[in-house]
Amino acid sequence: MEFNSSPKSTVGIEVEYGIVDRETGELVSCSNEILAIIGQSHPKGEHPKAKNELFQPSLEVITGICETPTQAAYDLAGTLSEIVPLLNERGLALESTGTHPFAEWDELPTTPNPRYDRMLERLQWPAQRLLIHGIHVHVGVRSADKSVITTNVLAMYLPVILALSASSPYWLGRDTGMASARTKVFEAMPTTGIPPQLADWDDYNRLLNALMQAGTIETVKEIWWDIRPHPDFGTVELRMCDGITTLRETATIAAIAQSMVTKIDEMVDAGETFDLLPDWVLRENKWRASRWGLDATLIRTQDGETQPLREQLAEIIDFLTPTAEKLGCVDDLRHALTMAEQGSSYLRQRAVVAGGGSLVDVVKLLIAETDESFAQYGVTGARGKPEESV
Repeated sequence: MEFNSSPKSTVGIEVEYGIVDRETGELVSCSNEILAIIGQSHPKGEHPKAKNELFQPSLEVITGICETPTQAAYDLAGTLSEIVPLLNERGLALESTGTHPFAEWDELPTTPNPRYDRMLERLQWPAQRLLIHGIHVHVGVRSADKSVITTNVLAMYLPVILALSASSPYWLGRDTGMASARTKVFEAMPTTGIPPQLADWDDYNRLLNALMQAGTIETVKEIWWDIRPHPDFGTVELRMCDGITTLRETATIAAIAQSMVTKIDEMVDAGETFDLLPDWVLRENKWRASRWGLDATLIRTQDGETQPLREQLAEIIDFLTPTAEKLGCVDDLRHALTMAEQGSSYLRQRAVVAGGGSLVDVVKLLIAETDESFAQYGVTGARGKPEESV
């Protein structure tokens, strides 16, 4: 399988949204209607940057190839400007969190689609309950072998990025005790989770051939690792994040990803090598981040030495700042420190309930944060304050 190498570390983002009623907070199954309207002027009636998801109350908005995370955020805003006014007319709104706080997956319809139908029939219950939302960040990589090296290295930093995005403490109306319950829901699927450490692109191809020969997958699209090379796009794709409510926070995750991929590329060219952590450390650290979020303590060596996640985050941001300055994304990168100080979405949601609010109030908080963020990026019809500096 060929890897369509990217000349530089450009960025693309995919964001999955839930459609909710502004008053009741409940998910509303109308993605087909909305997408049909905005797709009317496009070939085959399909909008190039807005797609269906497995469940009908969900849709996905994607960017083109962007130079910076800020550009990507405004690209998302352009498509959202077509969607948001239609939702406003219907008393609806968008929100992107790992899980909806109280929706019941077995009460909501899935989207008619041959690919989805095959997946549901084959995988049954693990697939049938995938009423979850995430974001995916693609960063261009200059060669196939570098995509494998980058995947190996980025897997060590997955917990820090996951903790920043964590937004799913509630599932089926209950507090799960997790910062990211979505992570555990998705891990019930096959070919998910931490990627195996591979030597090079040939090693990756051998694995794919074996998986296909064994009947585990039909195409590379069924490799759902937290981080994976994407041969068609010539990228490394980070897939482990929960849905993120604000475009600013989404741009921050993308800035971390772009800066990391660029820095790894430079280090490989300089002949530097990487001390990879063993698989058991990667899996334990992911568990800790999904359980305790920003308050996790991570294992940093194979001997069991630990470090607070927030402390490791600060070190990573300082290390990547010179690279981000060259890329033009330093403000988005360093906003990660503000996110860590103010608390990720899972903490903000729990604060509503701790203050006496209901899970409907939690959804209204998410709507308000989304409205405010959309307004800041100039989304047409957004109900937040007028555009401000982002």
